Amino acid sequence: MTKRVLVVEDDPTLAMVLRDNLVMEGFDVTVATDGREAIDKARACAPHLVLLDVMLPGRDGFEILGLLRHGGDIPVIMLTALGQRSDKLRGLALGADDYVTKPFDLEELIARVHAVLRRASPEVTSIVLGDVTIDFGTMTARRGSARLLLARRQIELLRYLAQRQGKVVYRDELLREVWGYPDLPSTRSVDNAVLRLRKRLEPDPRHPHYLHTVHGDGYYLTPDPPPAATSARP
Repeated sequence: MTKRVLVVEDDPTLAMVLRDNLVMEGFDVTVATDGREAIDKARACAPHLVLLDVMLPGRDGFEILGLLRHGGDIPVIMLTALGQRSDKLRGLALGADDYVTKPFDLEELIARVHAVLRRASPEVTSIVLGDVTIDFGTMTARRGSARLLLARRQIELLRYLAQRQGKVVYRDELLREVWGYPDLPSTRSVDNAVLRLRKRLEPDPRHPHYLHTVHGDGYYLTPDPPPAATSARP
């Protein structure tokens, strides 16, 4: 799956350099030049990562970071010409995943992009939801020792949410990444899939414990923690 990067940079030359180099690395890149455009494009393209300049016209990068964090948990690398330690600490305190001071080495920046993406999307091989275990390696589900029949799309939806567990995932992103729609149709496919999963997995579908709705935005998953490892007695 091609990763999407949103570059928020008001310097057109630097924005073009960042876009071209990221495209060469295989990323799908969208560019925004101010804060309002950044929020609109973040919602439209559902980026996997944002490169966010601090010094922007209108709303600065710190305010945009706060808005991005309010709407979800997209990984963000701050870009700034400011070298003061207090600015770096402010960005990190607001939830930035990394902080790069201009001028920067492009190879190092791209390496940081890959590193942040790896941390943000850890590989999840299985999850436990009450008495149900879902194995993403075999794409199967079991309730206790009995096979639980789930459609492949349902398991793919759970895997996508599990890789972002505890984070809000927008409906548009799910339609694009799980259903594979290049354009976003008017459909309730995501909502209907979640309703069916709740009927199969939740003890009380009306009060979900695992598959949560964020009204107007999307869904997030909170599976049970894995069982604690027990050491064998000598």
